[in-house]
Amino acid sequence: MYPPSPLPPPHRDFISVTLSLGENYDNSKTLRRRSCWRKWKQLSRLQRNAILFLFAFLILCGLLSYTSLADQWKALSVRPAEEQKRPEVPGLKPANPPVLPAPQEADGNREDIPGILSQKPRRHFRRGPPHLQIRAPKKDMKAGTQDDTKERGGAPEAANPEGDMQRTAISWRGAMIEPQQGTELPSRKADKSTTPSLLPARIKDKPAHPNARQKEVVDIFLHAWKGYRKFAWGHDELKPVSRSFSEWFGLGLTLIDALDTMWILGLRKEFEEARKWVSTKLYFEKDVDVNLFESTIRILGGLLSAYHLSGDSLFLRKAEDFGNRLMPAFKTPSKIPYSDVNIGTGIAHPPRWTSDSTVAEVSSIQLEFRELSRLTGNKKFQEAAEEVTRHIHSLPGKKDGLVPMFINTHSGLFTHLGVFTVGARADSYYEYLLKQWIQGGKKETQLLEDYLEAIEGMKTHLLRHSEPSKLTFVGELAHGHFSAKMDHLVCFLPGTLALGVHHGLPADHMQLAQKLMETCYQMNRQMETGLSPEIVHFNLYPQPGLQDIEVKPADRHNLLRPETVESLFYLYRITGNPKYQDWGWEILQSFNSFTRERSCPSRATGRPTAH
Repeated sequence: MYPPSPLPPPHRDFISVTLSLGENYDNSKTLRRRSCWRKWKQLSRLQRNAILFLFAFLILCGLLSYTSLADQWKALSVRPAEEQKRPEVPGLKPANPPVLPAPQEADGNREDIPGILSQKPRRHFRRGPPHLQIRAPKKDMKAGTQDDTKERGGAPEAANPEGDMQRTAISWRGAMIEPQQGTELPSRKADKSTTPSLLPARIKDKPAHPNARQKEVVDIFLHAWKGYRKFAWGHDELKPVSRSFSEWFGLGLTLIDALDTMWILGLRKEFEEARKWVSTKLYFEKDVDVNLFESTIRILGGLLSAYHLSGDSLFLRKAEDFGNRLMPAFKTPSKIPYSDVNIGTGIAHPPRWTSDSTVAEVSSIQLEFRELSRLTGNKKFQEAAEEVTRHIHSLPGKKDGLVPMFINTHSGLFTHLGVFTVGARADSYYEYLLKQWIQGGKKETQLLEDYLEAIEGMKTHLLRHSEPSKLTFVGELAHGHFSAKMDHLVCFLPGTLALGVHHGLPADHMQLAQKLMETCYQMNRQMETGLSPEIVHFNLYPQPGLQDIEVKPADRHNLLRPETVESLFYLYRITGNPKYQDWGWEILQSFNSFTRERSCPSRATGRPTAH
């Protein structure tokens, strides 16, 4: 008997191979990493390079995004340490003003001045401009331009084919300044495609608590504003003694001029009420003559400032409409604008008694017209204004940079030659040379040349010292004869000189600024009211019993001019010396004491008299 045959091996349809090299498989990450590396090695060189390039590109994009976001958050979070310690005051959100650094030292040698023209603008380490509270009113942010027609009951707005657009604003002196920015004009095409719908706003979550002086400033403003609102609402000027109003152009000058002040002081309720009047009541389609210079600095400048601070495009549209109505003034044989223009009919003309315009008026509209062009993209405003500046640059009749007071609109030549002043009819020509140069990104060397030459001309021909206190003052020159007469208007000069030093001009300009600031302060302090007269005369020779300053009877009045306190503001911000702040406070107290109309309607305080 044969033994039984062995059973055949079971059928297998797979083969199991274990490559564990003596280790048991436990689903470990090590083997998975080996598997990923094997797959990577199996890719072609082209595939591997493409993956590496994509990975590097993503990393680069992430780094750029992080840098941009970090800068934005840093800009939003910068606040002075003292502000973070102060509690919030309901209903009042004062802006945080900038503190400028000490002036940059510059060589005061006149021979080195041409070097300024060729070198790149110097950069300053500064904490400005302020992070103003420029949140637009809530209903403007929500409704934009749609509520304008509703407020006006469907009344037609001044037509502009692009009027409904809300344009981005970057103000050279407002809240959204760009350092070293020029005034290059954007094209209409670019403006349509790239500008966001509303001016970006930088907001403070918790406003600083106002100090005692700030509170009093707000109270003083509200006192004046309530009087205007009650007795002169929508009219040009309040007459506080008679409790009535007067009209200059019939365009609400006081209201428009106060818009930026209300925003800065945090008076949102008052601002909103005034904004509604602008939206529903301010029309320029009226048969009325306006002075080109006065309406430019008050109406056009006021509307542009309100736009920059609030971001509300209503103000920009109104500004563009008004700017268009001023343009006929430039239609003269010489391109030197007439002094007056009818904004309804478009007819411009010089004053009735002469065919001349004052040099200060035709050369002090450039900042507003240039900015209007930059915001709207329409070059005609800037071109018209800058043509005047170029024309004056090349005119004969100057004296070491000093210009006569009048210019003929037909011939384009200076008239009344041989009379030179830094006061009325010429003052702001010098101021706007410097400010245009700064506004244009410090690129227009012609403006800087004219400004520096004029300052040297002032030093040579107009600068003197009084007796017995040796006050430095700027007089006048008439056909070679020096007059120790100084207008209060000349007190713009200390602030302008200091601003120039802050932007890299010679350091000796700051020394002159401080001396002139002392003089302007004394023009107020030595008066019984503490308020400067319109004109003073200085004593050049020591005489027993005579002081430095003499005031003639016809000049013993104060017109509430801002030049001295504006210069004090510049000097305080640039030097940090608190005495300039204190001097400004003294002058404000004098205004409050002698020009404030009290509750009794029979009391006629009027304008103060300087003795």
